[in-house]
Amino acid sequence: MAENENGQEKTEQPSPKRREEAEEKGQVAKSQELNSVAVIAAMLIVFKFMSGSFGTSIKSYMGYMYGESGVFVLNINSFVEIMAHTMMTTIQVLGPILLTVLLFGVMSNVAQSGLVFADKALKPDFSKVNPMKGFKRMFSTRSLVELLKGVLKIAIIGYIGYTVLDGFFASYLVMPGRAVSEIAAFLADAIYEITFKILLALLLMAIADFAYQRYEHEKSLKMTKDEVKDENKQSEGDPKVKSRIKSIMRQRAMDRMMSKVPDATVVVTNPTHFAVALLYDPANKSDAPKVVAKGKNLIAHRIKEIAAEHDIPVIENKPLARSLYAMVEVDQEIPELLYQAVAEVLSQVFQGNRTRYNQIQGALNG
Repeated sequence: MAENENGQEKTEQPSPKRREEAEEKGQVAKSQELNSVAVIAAMLIVFKFMSGSFGTSIKSYMGYMYGESGVFVLNINSFVEIMAHTMMTTIQVLGPILLTVLLFGVMSNVAQSGLVFADKALKPDFSKVNPMKGFKRMFSTRSLVELLKGVLKIAIIGYIGYTVLDGFFASYLVMPGRAVSEIAAFLADAIYEITFKILLALLLMAIADFAYQRYEHEKSLKMTKDEVKDENKQSEGDPKVKSRIKSIMRQRAMDRMMSKVPDATVVVTNPTHFAVALLYDPANKSDAPKVVAKGKNLIAHRIKEIAAEHDIPVIENKPLARSLYAMVEVDQEIPELLYQAVAEVLSQVFQGNRTRYNQIQGALNG
């Protein structure tokens, strides 16, 4: 099980933020063996399809140099001419090789980890030159794996080189009597076969190494439970602080609601568990009664206390109180379903005022 520097086990899967930070530092799952295979494949392809062109360029260059050797006069013009021929031949031979190697190298990196621009990886990290950490890295599991890979590659290359050359040995013995072109073709075939077989062997090794690198990368990104908690605090805030903020917001909302109770027309109660304060102006026929405050238990008791302090009528109606509490939010008008029941309550409030009573009946029933 992976551990951090404090000895805590990394048991939690890496978060998206952890992965993003790793990418910014250039820490991605990548196998250098696959990159090496890509480079060898590029050189092999160029060698296979352009060896004739390379031979022609080199032959032409050598012919020019030997042709000029008998009449060569060293001056600025001849020097420039020779340098121009040399540069042109070099570009013709090395240009395709370098471009193909570069292309395959980029393709290999993109295929493994996508397009990653890690500017933080370019900044100097002095912890990498720490002698103690360097000593630990020398004897780490990763270093041991790299050592085994190196030994395995040497063994593979040596074995393949030996078996291929052994197969060419009989032909090699008769080469001294052959033409230069035959010798060149013989060497080209031997080099191509050795390189191709090495490429296949290293490809299998690179695939296994890539799987191992992905495994190691995932393991290194895992987090401890404390790291997960700390990250959640950073991204979402401390739960205690959030709880405190919510508590303050609830208290402010409660204070605003309670401040509207003195303006209520009537308070409908359960009578002990629920209390709903209604505001209604019968002169404004376009507006239905509105709930300005509601609560249960202690809040209901406080609503009734404020109503008593401000001489607001308190009327007991259990079904209506429960319905209003469940169906209507604060600062919302009552639904038509409750018009009749509310009209009866308001009629009780204004029954001593015949004008108001008639207004209520007309507004809610008509």
